[in-house]
Order: sequence, then C-alpha cells, then structure tokens
Amino acid sequence: MKKIIVEGGKRLSGEVDISSAKNAVLPIIAASILSGKKSRIIDAPLLQDVYVITEVLKSINANVNIDKSKKEIIIDTSSVKSVEPDSELVRKMRASFLIMGPMVARFGRFKISLPGGCNIGSRPIDLHLKGFTALGAKVSFGHGHVEAYAPRLIGNKIYLDFPSVGATENIMMAAVLSEGETIIENAASEPEVQDLAEFLNSMGARISGAGTDTIRIVGVRELEESTYKPIPDRIEAGTFMVAAAITKSKLKINGVREEHLKPIIAKLREIGVCMEKEGDSIIVDGNNEFKPVDIKTMPYPGFPTDMQAQMMSLLSIVKGTSIVTETIFENRFMHAAELKRMGANIKIDGRSAIIEGVERLTGSDVKATDLRAGAALILAGLAADGYTKIGDIYHIDRGYVDIEEKLVKLGAEIRRIDE
Repeated sequence: MKKIIVEGGKRLSGEVDISSAKNAVLPIIAASILSGKKSRIIDAPLLQDVYVITEVLKSINANVNIDKSKKEIIIDTSSVKSVEPDSELVRKMRASFLIMGPMVARFGRFKISLPGGCNIGSRPIDLHLKGFTALGAKVSFGHGHVEAYAPRLIGNKIYLDFPSVGATENIMMAAVLSEGETIIENAASEPEVQDLAEFLNSMGARISGAGTDTIRIVGVRELEESTYKPIPDRIEAGTFMVAAAITKSKLKINGVREEHLKPIIAKLREIGVCMEKEGDSIIVDGNNEFKPVDIKTMPYPGFPTDMQAQMMSLLSIVKGTSIVTETIFENRFMHAAELKRMGANIKIDGRSAIIEGVERLTGSDVKATDLRAGAALILAGLAADGYTKIGDIYHIDRGYVDIEEKLVKLGAEIRRIDE
C-alpha cells in the first residue's frame, strides 16, 4: 500500500508551475464526443481522473492517444457507436456522468450506471435529468443505471434549483446540438463552466453568458475539430498558497489567473498572508502574524468548497477561534478527525467546524478521506513536528499533478513509500 511521508518544520522557497485544471479538462474530454471528429487537448493534467474518463470514452469505441512527454491528449470520436459505457469505469468516478449530455445530443440516447467519486456527501443527479427532460428526453431508471431517449432535442428555458456545476455543464453540452435556443437560468458560473463554453465555441457552438447565472445556447447542426488548452487549476494554486502560509515561507506561484482566485486571496489576506501579483504569477509571503477568520463555502464566486479542508489545516495553527461553515456538501468534514490526530482542536457542530488554533501540530498516522482532505493532510504535515504518514493517497493522485515532486523542488521533505 502506497503512503506519503512528510517531515515537517521545513521552510519552503522558490517557484512552482500550476497545472491545467482537472475540473476543466474532464468536461472538455466528455464534450469531445459531440463533434464526432478529433479534439486535441494541450498541456493536459495527466491525473488518475483523466485516465479514468479517457478509458470511459474508449469503452464506447473512441480512439484516445495520450502523449505523456508532450502532455497532450488526442481524442477521435468518429467511430463512437455505443451509448452504454463500461459500468465498472463509470462507478469509479462521478465525472463520468458528464458524457450523458454529449451522448443524448449526438445519438439521441444513453444508458449509464450510477457513478462513484469522493464520499463527501449527497450529490443527486436530478438537476441533470431535469434539464434533459426539459429538452425533450424521456428518462427512466433501471437496476443501478439511468437511461434516456430523445429522437430530437428542442431548446427550452431551464431553471436550476441550485447552481450545480455538473448539471450546468451537462445541459449545456446537450443543448449545443438541439433545435432552437436553450436558456439555463441560475446556472453555475465557475471558471470551469466558462472554459467548457470556450471549448465548445471553439468547435462552432453558439454559447453566450457563461460565467453569469444565465447561459444562452443556440443549437447548431454540427461541431468541428478543435485544439484547446484548459485553464490553470485554481484549487492547486490555492493549495500552494496555503503551503506558503502554513510553513511561513515565500513562494512564487506561476501560471495562474488572479480573477479565478479572488475569494481565496481575500481570505488569505484577511488571515495576514501577503500577496503580490506579478504578470501571470502571484508571490505569496507567509512570514507574518496571522489572525483567525470565518469562512463559509458558497457557489462561485464565493469561497470554494474544494479549498475548505486546506484552509482548515492552516487555521488549526492560527491563534484564536475560526469558524468554517460548509454549505455545499453535508459530509465534508471527515478530515477534521484526521487533523485532530495531529493535535488540532476542532469541534464539529452540524455544518460548521469551530477551530481553536494550537501552537503546533504533531506528526501522526492519518488517512486521506477524499481528494482535498489528502491535500490538507500534506499541508498539515509540512507544518507539524516530526513525521506525518498519510494513507489512502489514491485520492490525492486524482487531483494533483506530481505534488510530491513540486514540493520537493520547493524544499519540502516528502516522499512516497510502499508499505
């Protein structure tokens, strides 16, 4: 079993390059189904989740070529015929569900197993299916699967009860080949949604309003080939910002878009972290006195739920009382118990975590309960006394490209072992 060992107490220095966003590239890979032609993704983050979704596409007869040296993915979906992907692959990762919209748009039907993913709480698919139904699809459930049939999709006005990223993306992809105009109201406005719209438009789609709460899609007959580079990963960037803060270090973080990081930057500055923009880089100086803050996760442009665990690691050693409230997922405090093993003083009260900062954390044996929890434990380990041994690190590999190598280059003592 692979584990990560972190020796704490080391100051970091230098610069780190941020990879393309996992949460942007996954829907882009799914959207490649729509054209029935070739799509070329450059500077792709070659993560476990990326490999899983490309295997999902292979299971419906897509031709996928991954060039690891160039970090390129070339996908040819001209030979895709099946509308029922491999169920075992789908159950590995929730993002597999993103192929529903492209399949019902291009083929008029799909049949897919209920998917898996991180165990961070209920993430119902009713909004996705509500959107497909509004476009004219007939949806039904079987034993462990859902299927839809639509001889043709017709544009419609769709209001989402919650601004779900996945539902917004799936409905947008379904609508690009429909007849007429589709309007998605209360749509998610995350940068990854905007990036998917940019990719679809590069293939000839007609999408406007992405990045706002109202997205308009005018259906087109077909889409063309495209070469595309996804946006930088704002969550990886935020994680390295916290790495600078929690180790009282100064780091230069390259290849970021400041406008995507505003809520993270605002909270870190409120804590006392110094930050300075320099071109497409941000210089983060954590060698300062910190103060406690309150954080409430919200849909974009609010504070991202995917940064909640990492910030909790930092607040665990900030003197005073901080309160973190999670409004997106009801089961996303599992990392609190692991941080408490390291000496953190955290009390969970419903959807809020009350954190009393301690002087120091102590290395311990812990487990990554989900992707971002794993990153939080690495961060805590960087600041802790002694050694921290992290298990279940397959979660971390789902979302961070070469995280150990990047940290080692910054001066961290971190390694992966087989135990």
